[in-house]
Amino acid sequence: MNIIIAGDGEVGFHLAKMLSGENHNITIVDPHQELLKMIETHTDLMTITGDSTSISVLEQANVRRADLLISVVHDEKINITTCVLGKKLGAKRTIARITNTEYLTAENREIMRSLGIDAMVCPERIAAKEIVRLLGQTAATEIFDFSEGRLSLFLIKLDEKALVLNKTLNQIAHEYPKLNFRAVAIHRNNKTIIPKGSDEFKVNDLAYVITRPDGIEALLKLGGKQKQEIRNVMIVGGGRIGRKTARQIERDMNVKLIEMDKERCLSLIDQLEHTLIINADARDIELLEDEGIRNMDAFIAVTNDSETNILTCLLAQRFGVKRAIPLIENIDYIDISQSIGIETIINKKLITASYIVRFTMDAEVTSIKCLSGIDAEVLEFVVKPGAYVTKRPISKIDIPKGSIIGGIVRGMNSYIAIGDFQIQEGDKVVIFVLPEAISKVQELFN
Repeated sequence: MNIIIAGDGEVGFHLAKMLSGENHNITIVDPHQELLKMIETHTDLMTITGDSTSISVLEQANVRRADLLISVVHDEKINITTCVLGKKLGAKRTIARITNTEYLTAENREIMRSLGIDAMVCPERIAAKEIVRLLGQTAATEIFDFSEGRLSLFLIKLDEKALVLNKTLNQIAHEYPKLNFRAVAIHRNNKTIIPKGSDEFKVNDLAYVITRPDGIEALLKLGGKQKQEIRNVMIVGGGRIGRKTARQIERDMNVKLIEMDKERCLSLIDQLEHTLIINADARDIELLEDEGIRNMDAFIAVTNDSETNILTCLLAQRFGVKRAIPLIENIDYIDISQSIGIETIINKKLITASYIVRFTMDAEVTSIKCLSGIDAEVLEFVVKPGAYVTKRPISKIDIPKGSIIGGIVRGMNSYIAIGDFQIQEGDKVVIFVLPEAISKVQELFN
C-alpha cells in the first residue's frame, strides 16, 4: 500500500514506525527538517520537508498514486485542507485527525465525506471515553471492548492477593472448568509471553485477558481485585480531554477540575454545570490538601505536560487515591511510569494509531487496540468466505508464532476460544498479536 502521512511531530512518526514493518511504501510530509533528518537516520522511510496543504508538496509525495493519505497535524484545519486537496489530486482514501467533535455527528460526517474526507479520528474524544470506562471498572488497568462489549480485553496487574499466583494455566482450567475468559498474554520483566498451559502466573505480572461479560466477576476474583465505587474525582487540566471527561461524569460524580489558565477557567464555568472549577497549580501540595485530595476516589491528570501529569498522579497515590490516570504523551515514559507504580495511562499517539492502523490491513478489521506498555496489538478480524480459519477447529489451526486467538463473536453471542471450537464465515475473531506476526495473521482471515 502507498501511504502518505502528513504530521508535525511525534504522532506521524510513531504511526510511520508502526506501519513500516508491513511492506508499505510510506512517505512522511512534515515541516520540521530536523525531525525528518532524524527519521531518515533511523528508518528507510521517504521524507519530504514542507506544508501538506501545498499542492506542489502533495504532488512531490506522489499523491496521485496514494492508497491512503493520513493527516495528523495538531491543527485540524490543516488536516481537513490536506485531505480535501489530496482526494481531489487522486488519493484513494483519506483520514483526518480532528479536535472539534461537532464534525462527528452523522449529518456532518456526510458533509466531510462529500468534501473528500473518508474518515476522521478525534483522539481527545476517544481518550475521554477511555477514562470514563476505567472509572467504571476500577479493578482493571486497561480495558477495551469489542463488538459493543460482547468481548472485552482486560489488563490485570497481579499482586499478592491474586488467587492464580504460582499456578499454571492448566491447573486453573482444571480447578475452574467453566471460566468465560482466556489469558492471551503475560508481560513480565519487560518481556511479553504468549502463555501455554504449563506457564505459571507470578506476582507483579501484567495479565492480558479476553473475557465475556459474564466472566468479568470471576476474572476479578481470581485476580484478587475488588471493584471500588468512584464518587469523588479530581481532574487536573481543563483542555479538551479534561473538559470532555468532566462533562461525561459530572452528573454522576462529584468533580473538581484544576486549571492554571484563568481565561480557560472562565470558559469552563460556562461549559460545565456541575463541576467545581479551581484556578490553581496542581503541583502545589498544600493546595491539593486544601481541596481534599485525601477524600478523592480518582485523580486524572491530563495537562499538556507529561511530567506534570506523572508527578501529580504520584502525589495523589501518596495521599491514598485509589485510581490515578495520567495522560503521557512521550511513549518512552510509559515503561518508567509503570515501573514506579502508575499502572493506568492514557496516550493519544496509541489512540490515534489504534484507529488508523486498521485501514492499512489487507484483511477486514473492525477494531484494533494498540496496547500501552508493550509492543503488541489486539485485533478483531471479520472472517471472509473460504478463509483458512474456517477449515478446521481452533486446535488444528496453524496459528503464527507470536499470536493467540482469545474469543469469537457470532451474531449477538460471544465465545471464548477453546480447542474444538469451529470458526465460521462472518464470525469476528479477537486475536492478540505481536508485531512480527501481524502480516501472517492477516492471511488466516482472507
